[in-house]
Amino acid sequence: MCSGNDENGGGSESPVLSQNPSDYGRNLKILDTNDQIKELQTIIRDKNTQRSDFKFYADRLIRLVIEESLNQLPYSDCSVVTPTGAIYDGLRYRSGNCGVSIIRSGEAMEQGLRDCCRSIRIGKILVESNAETHAAKVVYARFPDDIAHRQVLLMYPIMATGNTVIQAVNVLKDHGVKEDSIILSNLFCTPVAARMVVTAFPDLKILTSELHPVAPNHFGQKYFGTD
Repeated sequence: MCSGNDENGGGSESPVLSQNPSDYGRNLKILDTNDQIKELQTIIRDKNTQRSDFKFYADRLIRLVIEESLNQLPYSDCSVVTPTGAIYDGLRYRSGNCGVSIIRSGEAMEQGLRDCCRSIRIGKILVESNAETHAAKVVYARFPDDIAHRQVLLMYPIMATGNTVIQAVNVLKDHGVKEDSIILSNLFCTPVAARMVVTAFPDLKILTSELHPVAPNHFGQKYFGTD
């Protein structure tokens, strides 16, 4: 059995599907690509990248994905008084946000979320996949008691098949979380996984940095130094 490891994609190419995000519905969003993001993706995919560099640049990409994921959360209008006594009309997060990481690779994204939201609560889900059949099942879940009333950032960096995420979302829904209250924060997603997840959960929001048929399945091992 394997746990928390990029869905056992094995590094092989997925069947050919569209890489156009608009073909997967309105809830799949991809970071606006620029040279900086492309460089980060290249370093992470390069087999010759040393672990210290890998972790540094992975953390940079994680931060960008987390910050864009936070843009998908609901905000409320508010007014504050500045030190000069002026009134400033601004925004603040609505209360009730939390993160949930899929163990183990999803834990790589926890610090990026804490760096942006210092006091946010984070739950965990452990999904184990059979190495031969790729069948996934949840073996552990720990959430805030009131998670049914929260907006959830589900963190999982590599989505190769979609099996692990589907199991995790089912557990969240079993705990009363609404599908449209879940935002999947992801670094790399294959078209096969995107199709699987948006078909299963059309109201789930997905934020990723790249839609590509080959997933960097070495991510978890390289990040945590277990390769």
